[in-house]
Amino acid sequence: MPIATVNPATGETLETFDPLDQDAVELALAKAADAFRTYRTTGFEERAELLRRAAVLLDAERDRIARTVTTEMGKPLAQAEAEAAKSAKALRWYADHGAALIADEYPPDADVADSGAELAYVRYRPLGVVLAVMPWNFPLWQVVRFLAPALMAGNVALLKHASNVPRTSLALADLFHRAGAAEGCFQSLLVGSDVVPQLIQDPRVAAVTLTGSEGAGRSVGAAAGEALKKSVLELGGSDPFLVMPSADLPAAVSTAVRARIQNNGQSCIAAKRFIVHQDVYPRFASAFAEAMRALRLGDPMEPTTELGPLATRQGRDDLAELVSDALAHGATAETGGTHAALPSTGWYYPPTVLTDVTPEMRVHREETFGPVAVLYRVRDLDEAIGLANATPYGLSSNVWTNEPTERDRCLRELEAGGVFFNGMTASHPALPFGGVKHSGYGRELAGHGIREFCNVTTVWQGKS
Repeated sequence: MPIATVNPATGETLETFDPLDQDAVELALAKAADAFRTYRTTGFEERAELLRRAAVLLDAERDRIARTVTTEMGKPLAQAEAEAAKSAKALRWYADHGAALIADEYPPDADVADSGAELAYVRYRPLGVVLAVMPWNFPLWQVVRFLAPALMAGNVALLKHASNVPRTSLALADLFHRAGAAEGCFQSLLVGSDVVPQLIQDPRVAAVTLTGSEGAGRSVGAAAGEALKKSVLELGGSDPFLVMPSADLPAAVSTAVRARIQNNGQSCIAAKRFIVHQDVYPRFASAFAEAMRALRLGDPMEPTTELGPLATRQGRDDLAELVSDALAHGATAETGGTHAALPSTGWYYPPTVLTDVTPEMRVHREETFGPVAVLYRVRDLDEAIGLANATPYGLSSNVWTNEPTERDRCLRELEAGGVFFNGMTASHPALPFGGVKHSGYGRELAGHGIREFCNVTTVWQGKS
């Protein structure tokens, strides 16, 4: 994919960028290594002030940066503005809490009395240069949620952003430069994915984090393993949304719509498979399809737009192929499923609800990255949990029930990195985020996220 800003609402190429040549990549690596030698010696308060200054700039320039995001990847402008605000919040959260999250840890004296130590404790030390390979769907938030804890821990960062959001990538690097980040502390590298293995293998890179597809995760994870380097992977998801008879049905329906079409349906943690108990299925299915059908699709810059275009032509075409395969094998489109009446330019896809889906259909097995919902009817909680777990993914899950015994069972048995009851999955700076199975490994955010790229060092001091 060329490195270019292409407006997905029109298909117009607005700007192209030449990828960095080998000399420029080498210079960036050298700057990062030099920066780490100095930055690792800074105190927590100095690092916190950098994050706070960046947050101030991000808030002040929210409208401009949000318009850049919407122009490059198509999310409704209000959602891009909310993403910028959330990113500023995360910067402040780590500025306020980061030092405490990786403060020295002292075990009780009685626990180490027989170790022979006069003093024993744990110190969290930075690893070095962290390479981040980030996606286009949340081009601000995905970067900040790795960058804020990495910088607060004393690491420095190299960003290889998605090739279709170069303006956003450069804007973030410029923002941190103006916030006072030292040269080499945070750099945006406009390079293709073919350069990533070289970066991982370079001895100056200490660790790598990736958010992206399962295929990209396998490639990066293998390269990191070959180089014996720490990696964190947040990959795809096919999150279930379970609705049981005790649920508040109107609330479940309205939340289900938001959970499916957030970010134009292009979110790893968007609910994708709606698994509904037969006692409430008819009411849920009818109301859900009606609400999806009523969504306002159009120009993402318009304030009334609820659903914009998909970010890339290939993404739109891949989604259409999944739906066509399902319809060809007997699925029913309760709404959507066709390109008819869509804008003549841009990469739009209508909100779609599929029923009568069976295991031989691709849409049953693969992630739908766009506004397509798959609706299932189940007899009981046993069948609901079995179907929820019948996927290679395990990022998050949503369960709508007011029965304590059902909540307990779901919490024990659902195979996911998150279980959200009577709400929709969302990420928050204070809560760890990540998945199991083919959704990846490691955690971002909270204390777990800042410790991922730390050298957990045992300090032992003998008796005098």
